[in-house]
Amino acid sequence: MSIPNEYIAKTEDVAEQVIKRGKNVLPTVARLCLIATFFEDGLRMYFQWNEQREYMDMSWGCGKFLATVFVLTNLIGQLGGCGMVMARFKVDIAVGLLFFIVVLQTIAYSILWDFQFLLRNFALIGALLLVLAEARIEGRSLFAGVPSLGDNKPKNFMQLAGRILLAFMFITLIRFELSVWNVIQDIIGSTLMVLVVLGYKTKLSALILVALLTILNLYHNAWWTIPSYKPLRDFLKYDFFQTLSVIGGLLMIVSLGPGGVSMDEHKKKW
Repeated sequence: MSIPNEYIAKTEDVAEQVIKRGKNVLPTVARLCLIATFFEDGLRMYFQWNEQREYMDMSWGCGKFLATVFVLTNLIGQLGGCGMVMARFKVDIAVGLLFFIVVLQTIAYSILWDFQFLLRNFALIGALLLVLAEARIEGRSLFAGVPSLGDNKPKNFMQLAGRILLAFMFITLIRFELSVWNVIQDIIGSTLMVLVVLGYKTKLSALILVALLTILNLYHNAWWTIPSYKPLRDFLKYDFFQTLSVIGGLLMIVSLGPGGVSMDEHKKKW
Protein backbone atom coordinates (compact mmCIF):
# COMPACT_ATOMS: atom_id res chain seq x y z
CA MET A 1 0.00 0.00 0.00
CA SER A 2 2.96 2.34 0.48
CA ILE A 3 3.68 2.57 -3.23
CA PRO A 4 0.18 3.81 -4.22
CA ASN A 5 0.18 6.28 -1.31
CA GLU A 6 3.59 7.58 -2.33
CA TYR A 7 2.41 7.91 -5.93
CA ILE A 8 -0.72 9.80 -4.87
CA ALA A 9 1.36 12.11 -2.66
CA LYS A 10 3.70 12.94 -5.55
CA THR A 11 0.74 13.55 -7.87
CA GLU A 12 -0.78 15.89 -5.29
CA ASP A 13 2.50 17.79 -5.04
CA VAL A 14 2.55 18.26 -8.81
CA ALA A 15 -1.09 19.40 -8.76
CA GLU A 16 -0.35 21.90 -5.97
CA GLN A 17 2.55 23.34 -7.97
CA VAL A 18 0.31 23.74 -11.02
CA ILE A 19 -2.37 25.44 -8.90
CA LYS A 20 0.15 27.78 -7.23
CA ARG A 21 1.66 28.86 -10.55
CA GLY A 22 -1.74 29.51 -12.04
CA LYS A 23 -3.44 30.97 -8.96
CA ASN A 24 -3.57 34.48 -10.43
CA VAL A 25 -5.26 33.43 -13.67
CA LEU A 26 -7.18 30.35 -12.51
CA PRO A 27 -10.28 32.20 -11.18
CA THR A 28 -10.53 34.24 -14.40
CA VAL A 29 -10.16 31.17 -16.61
CA ALA A 30 -12.75 29.37 -14.47
CA ARG A 31 -15.25 32.20 -14.93
CA LEU A 32 -14.58 32.41 -18.67
CA CYS A 33 -15.25 28.70 -19.09
CA LEU A 34 -18.23 28.81 -16.78
CA ILE A 35 -20.08 31.58 -18.63
CA ALA A 36 -19.22 30.09 -22.05
CA THR A 37 -22.56 28.41 -22.66
CA PHE A 38 -24.52 31.51 -21.59
CA PHE A 39 -22.38 33.79 -23.76
CA GLU A 40 -22.70 31.51 -26.80
CA ASP A 41 -26.46 31.22 -26.35
CA GLY A 42 -26.82 34.97 -25.92
CA LEU A 43 -24.96 35.54 -29.19
CA ARG A 44 -27.13 32.90 -30.86
CA MET A 45 -30.23 34.82 -29.81
CA TYR A 46 -28.78 37.89 -31.54
CA PHE A 47 -27.60 36.25 -34.76
CA GLN A 48 -30.64 33.96 -35.05
CA TRP A 49 -33.16 36.54 -33.87
CA ASN A 50 -35.89 35.74 -36.42
CA GLU A 51 -35.40 31.97 -36.26
CA GLN A 52 -35.67 31.96 -32.46
CA ARG A 53 -38.81 34.12 -32.49
CA GLU A 54 -40.47 31.91 -35.09
CA TYR A 55 -39.55 28.76 -33.17
CA MET A 56 -41.10 30.05 -29.93
CA ASP A 57 -44.20 31.29 -31.75
CA MET A 58 -44.71 27.93 -33.48
CA SER A 59 -43.93 25.87 -30.36
CA TRP A 60 -46.14 27.76 -27.92
CA GLY A 61 -48.48 29.72 -30.21
CA CYS A 62 -47.73 32.75 -28.05
CA GLY A 63 -47.66 35.35 -30.82
CA LYS A 64 -44.87 37.51 -32.14
CA PHE A 65 -44.84 39.92 -29.20
CA LEU A 66 -44.29 37.31 -26.45
CA ALA A 67 -41.83 35.41 -28.67
CA THR A 68 -39.85 38.64 -29.09
CA VAL A 69 -39.92 39.27 -25.31
CA PHE A 70 -38.59 35.74 -24.73
CA VAL A 71 -35.68 36.14 -27.15
CA LEU A 72 -34.86 39.64 -25.85
CA THR A 73 -34.92 38.41 -22.23
CA ASN A 74 -32.53 35.60 -23.10
CA LEU A 75 -30.22 37.90 -25.03
CA ILE A 76 -29.98 40.69 -22.43
CA GLY A 77 -30.10 38.37 -19.41
CA GLN A 78 -27.32 36.10 -20.61
CA LEU A 79 -24.94 38.66 -22.11
CA GLY A 80 -25.56 41.08 -19.23
CA GLY A 81 -25.10 38.35 -16.61
CA CYS A 82 -21.87 37.16 -18.28
CA GLY A 83 -20.47 40.69 -18.33
CA MET A 84 -21.29 41.21 -14.66
CA VAL A 85 -19.68 37.90 -13.65
CA MET A 86 -16.48 38.70 -15.53
CA ALA A 87 -16.39 42.25 -14.11
CA ARG A 88 -17.21 40.89 -10.63
CA PHE A 89 -19.97 43.50 -10.44
CA LYS A 90 -23.04 42.59 -8.37
CA VAL A 91 -22.24 38.90 -8.80
CA ASP A 92 -25.25 37.80 -6.74
CA ILE A 93 -27.58 39.64 -9.14
CA ALA A 94 -25.69 38.26 -12.16
CA VAL A 95 -25.99 34.69 -10.86
CA GLY A 96 -29.69 35.30 -10.18
CA LEU A 97 -30.17 36.48 -13.78
CA LEU A 98 -28.39 33.44 -15.23
CA PHE A 99 -30.27 31.12 -12.89
CA PHE A 100 -33.55 32.65 -14.08
CA ILE A 101 -32.49 32.05 -17.70
CA VAL A 102 -31.72 28.38 -16.95
CA VAL A 103 -35.17 27.90 -15.38
CA LEU A 104 -36.89 29.86 -18.19
CA GLN A 105 -35.24 27.76 -20.90
CA THR A 106 -35.96 24.54 -19.00
CA ILE A 107 -39.68 25.36 -19.21
CA ALA A 108 -39.74 27.03 -22.65
CA TYR A 109 -37.83 24.27 -24.43
CA SER A 110 -39.63 21.46 -22.53
CA ILE A 111 -36.32 20.30 -21.03
CA LEU A 112 -38.26 19.03 -17.99
CA TRP A 113 -39.21 16.00 -20.05
CA ASP A 114 -35.71 15.35 -21.41
CA PHE A 115 -33.72 13.62 -18.66
CA GLN A 116 -30.27 14.26 -20.18
CA PHE A 117 -30.80 17.97 -20.82
CA LEU A 118 -32.39 18.39 -17.40
CA LEU A 119 -29.36 16.89 -15.65
CA ARG A 120 -27.05 19.17 -17.63
CA ASN A 121 -29.07 22.20 -16.55
CA PHE A 122 -28.70 21.04 -12.94
CA ALA A 123 -24.93 20.91 -13.53
CA LEU A 124 -25.05 24.50 -14.82
CA ILE A 125 -26.88 25.58 -11.67
CA GLY A 126 -24.14 23.89 -9.64
CA ALA A 127 -21.50 25.87 -11.51
CA LEU A 128 -23.41 29.11 -10.82
CA LEU A 129 -23.52 28.28 -7.10
CA LEU A 130 -19.73 28.01 -7.12
CA VAL A 131 -19.48 31.49 -8.69
CA LEU A 132 -21.70 32.79 -5.90
CA ALA A 133 -19.56 31.04 -3.28
CA GLU A 134 -16.43 32.61 -4.75
CA ALA A 135 -18.04 36.05 -4.56
CA ARG A 136 -18.81 35.50 -0.88
CA ILE A 137 -15.22 34.47 -0.19
CA GLU A 138 -13.94 37.60 -1.96
CA GLY A 139 -16.43 39.72 -0.02
CA ARG A 140 -15.17 38.34 3.28
CA SER A 141 -11.54 38.86 2.25
CA LEU A 142 -12.20 42.59 2.06
CA PHE A 143 -12.82 42.51 5.83
CA ALA A 144 -10.01 40.12 6.72
CA GLY A 145 -9.20 42.01 9.92
CA VAL A 146 -12.79 42.15 11.17
CA PRO A 147 -13.78 39.53 13.77
CA SER A 148 -15.98 36.76 12.39
CA LEU A 149 -19.00 35.15 14.05
CA GLY A 150 -17.88 31.74 12.79
CA ASP A 151 -17.81 29.74 9.60
CA ASN A 152 -19.55 31.12 6.56
CA LYS A 153 -22.13 28.32 6.50
CA PRO A 154 -24.12 29.52 3.46
CA LYS A 155 -20.89 29.60 1.44
CA ASN A 156 -19.93 26.11 2.62
CA PHE A 157 -23.32 24.67 1.69
CA MET A 158 -23.24 26.44 -1.69
CA GLN A 159 -19.92 24.76 -2.40
CA LEU A 160 -21.35 21.40 -1.34
CA ALA A 161 -24.46 21.85 -3.51
CA GLY A 162 -22.28 23.01 -6.40
CA ARG A 163 -20.12 19.88 -6.16
CA ILE A 164 -23.15 17.60 -6.05
CA LEU A 165 -24.92 19.27 -8.98
CA LEU A 166 -21.79 19.20 -11.15
CA ALA A 167 -21.86 15.41 -10.80
CA PHE A 168 -25.06 15.29 -12.88
CA MET A 169 -23.03 16.17 -15.97
CA PHE A 170 -21.10 12.92 -15.60
CA ILE A 171 -24.28 10.86 -15.48
CA THR A 172 -25.05 12.14 -18.99
CA LEU A 173 -21.54 11.23 -20.17
CA ILE A 174 -21.69 7.59 -19.06
CA ARG A 175 -21.80 5.39 -22.15
CA PHE A 176 -23.36 1.98 -21.68
CA GLU A 177 -21.32 0.37 -24.43
CA LEU A 178 -19.33 -2.82 -23.93
CA SER A 179 -15.95 -1.61 -25.09
CA VAL A 180 -12.75 -1.47 -23.06
CA TRP A 181 -12.26 2.28 -23.58
CA ASN A 182 -15.82 3.20 -22.58
CA VAL A 183 -15.72 1.01 -19.46
CA ILE A 184 -12.37 2.52 -18.37
CA GLN A 185 -13.64 6.05 -19.10
CA ASP A 186 -16.84 5.46 -17.10
CA ILE A 187 -15.00 3.97 -14.11
CA ILE A 188 -12.33 6.69 -13.94
CA GLY A 189 -14.77 9.56 -14.47
CA SER A 190 -17.33 8.22 -11.98
CA THR A 191 -14.69 7.53 -9.32
CA LEU A 192 -13.19 10.99 -9.61
CA MET A 193 -16.61 12.63 -9.52
CA VAL A 194 -17.55 10.71 -6.36
CA LEU A 195 -14.32 11.97 -4.76
CA VAL A 196 -15.20 15.55 -5.74
CA VAL A 197 -18.71 15.20 -4.31
CA LEU A 198 -17.36 13.78 -1.05
CA GLY A 199 -14.66 16.44 -0.95
CA TYR A 200 -11.79 13.95 -0.69
CA LYS A 201 -8.52 14.73 -2.50
CA THR A 202 -10.77 17.37 -4.05
CA LYS A 203 -8.36 19.65 -5.89
CA LEU A 204 -6.42 16.74 -7.39
CA SER A 205 -9.60 14.91 -8.45
CA ALA A 206 -11.13 18.07 -9.94
CA LEU A 207 -7.92 18.88 -11.83
CA ILE A 208 -7.76 15.39 -13.36
CA LEU A 209 -11.43 15.68 -14.29
CA VAL A 210 -10.73 19.00 -16.01
CA ALA A 211 -8.08 17.32 -18.15
CA LEU A 212 -10.32 14.32 -18.89
CA LEU A 213 -13.38 16.39 -19.73
CA THR A 214 -11.37 18.73 -21.94
CA ILE A 215 -10.04 15.82 -23.99
CA LEU A 216 -13.47 14.18 -24.30
CA ASN A 217 -15.10 17.50 -25.18
CA LEU A 218 -12.64 18.24 -27.97
CA TYR A 219 -13.01 14.68 -29.29
CA HIS A 220 -16.76 14.11 -29.08
CA ASN A 221 -18.06 17.66 -29.61
CA ALA A 222 -15.82 18.98 -32.41
CA TRP A 223 -18.63 21.11 -33.89
CA TRP A 224 -16.21 23.17 -36.00
CA THR A 225 -15.57 20.11 -38.19
CA ILE A 226 -19.25 19.90 -39.21
CA PRO A 227 -20.57 22.02 -42.13
CA SER A 228 -22.82 24.89 -40.99
CA TYR A 229 -25.86 23.60 -42.92
CA LYS A 230 -26.01 20.35 -40.93
CA PRO A 231 -28.21 20.30 -37.77
CA LEU A 232 -25.57 18.13 -36.03
CA ARG A 233 -23.31 21.19 -35.83
CA ASP A 234 -25.74 23.02 -33.51
CA PHE A 235 -26.20 19.96 -31.27
CA LEU A 236 -22.46 19.45 -30.90
CA LYS A 237 -21.92 23.17 -30.33
CA TYR A 238 -24.51 23.15 -27.55
CA ASP A 239 -22.88 20.13 -25.88
CA PHE A 240 -19.40 21.64 -26.29
CA PHE A 241 -20.19 24.90 -24.52
CA GLN A 242 -22.26 23.25 -21.79
CA THR A 243 -19.37 20.91 -21.04
CA LEU A 244 -17.01 23.89 -21.08
CA SER A 245 -19.15 25.55 -18.41
CA VAL A 246 -18.92 22.45 -16.22
CA ILE A 247 -15.15 22.50 -16.72
CA GLY A 248 -15.29 26.07 -15.44
CA GLY A 249 -17.14 24.85 -12.36
CA LEU A 250 -14.46 22.23 -11.73
CA LEU A 251 -11.74 24.86 -12.13
CA MET A 252 -13.61 26.95 -9.57
CA ILE A 253 -13.40 23.98 -7.18
CA VAL A 254 -9.66 23.72 -7.88
CA SER A 255 -9.32 27.42 -7.10
CA LEU A 256 -11.58 27.59 -4.03
CA GLY A 257 -11.17 24.13 -2.58
CA PRO A 258 -14.07 21.95 -1.43
CA GLY A 259 -15.33 24.18 1.38
CA GLY A 260 -16.16 23.38 4.99
CA VAL A 261 -18.55 20.51 4.29
CA SER A 262 -16.00 18.02 2.95
CA MET A 263 -13.75 15.18 4.01
CA ASP A 264 -10.64 17.25 3.23
CA GLU A 265 -11.78 19.91 5.69
CA HIS A 266 -12.60 17.38 8.40
CA LYS A 267 -9.21 15.71 7.98
CA LYS A 268 -7.57 18.95 9.13
CA LYS A 269 -9.34 18.59 12.48
CA TRP A 270 -8.19 14.99 13.06
